[in-house]
Amino acid sequence: MKKLAILILLLFQMTGVFSDYRELSDVLKDFKYILEWDDLRGYGLLDIAGRRITFKIGLPWVLVDYREKIDIEPIILKNGAVLLSEKTISVLKKVISEKKRSENYPHISMIMIDPGHGGKDPGTIGSVVLHGKRKELKEKDIVLEIGLKVDELLSRKYPDKKIVMTRTKDRYPTLEERVKMANRINLAENEAMIFISIHANASFNKKAKGFEIWYLPPNYRRNVLNKDTVSQEKQEILPILNSMLEEEYTVESVTLARDIMNSLKKAVGRETQDRGLKAREWYVVRKAKMPSVLIEVGFVTNPREAVLLSSKRYLMKLSKAIYNGICSFIDQFENTRGFTE
Repeated sequence: MKKLAILILLLFQMTGVFSDYRELSDVLKDFKYILEWDDLRGYGLLDIAGRRITFKIGLPWVLVDYREKIDIEPIILKNGAVLLSEKTISVLKKVISEKKRSENYPHISMIMIDPGHGGKDPGTIGSVVLHGKRKELKEKDIVLEIGLKVDELLSRKYPDKKIVMTRTKDRYPTLEERVKMANRINLAENEAMIFISIHANASFNKKAKGFEIWYLPPNYRRNVLNKDTVSQEKQEILPILNSMLEEEYTVESVTLARDIMNSLKKAVGRETQDRGLKAREWYVVRKAKMPSVLIEVGFVTNPREAVLLSSKRYLMKLSKAIYNGICSFIDQFENTRGFTE
């Protein structure tokens, strides 16, 4: 690709074709836009008027909203300036001026709630003394109660969205089964879904306490597009499509994690510790082909926090906080047409 761009650049310099080209910044001076560069992969991303236009220097096409491939005269980079031909400018202005119908805007159509462990797998185990009696505290029970409440709250607020639980009883779906449940769901082009896995923590350090939220490290590479489901005409740009979608999922996962974290901090920040956002390749967030986070609601091994986690009142606080964080993310996602503005 670099050789092609250099060849085109030299050809245009020799023939004087640059006289018919204008700088992108000049063309868009009357618009609000964001232009981002990915030096590693060699493409630019233009966010403007609710549209995402992806281009690569020297290639005779652009990709609009990750879906529509439109032919243009190659975009040129000269002395740090992005140059477009009058014909390309005309094509892009037409794309920018086209109004999407509101029903075609990206929206969250499905939310998957995954209460960890269950059945033969109790998860982490702690204990608490209540009314003079010692009670065993199992992670699987705590997270199921939270998950069911989050499901109830979301279903009430969003009757038009599908809320799915990986388990609603004390049973054990494997990690592979949980992820397959999410990945096998077919979504329309304007639909999106999110995956929230709920867990409780444990530590040999009895003083360890608090909530934390995990997401997949941004530098982790994965395939989020299935080659068999991509149309033949897009096969040649599959790596670029996968890379862009992967980066979008990363941004959305971090945003989802931050929204839930802020909500938890507001709800229970005075009762326990905010341990922050963290990145790690947990199986469910690594394998889920969508924005996904893993929430640790607290430590069953901390004597004081174990008392909190055995309280229905406290579990309700956690449930409402997770619900409010999800709602905040959905509002932002849908009001900005999938974070494009």
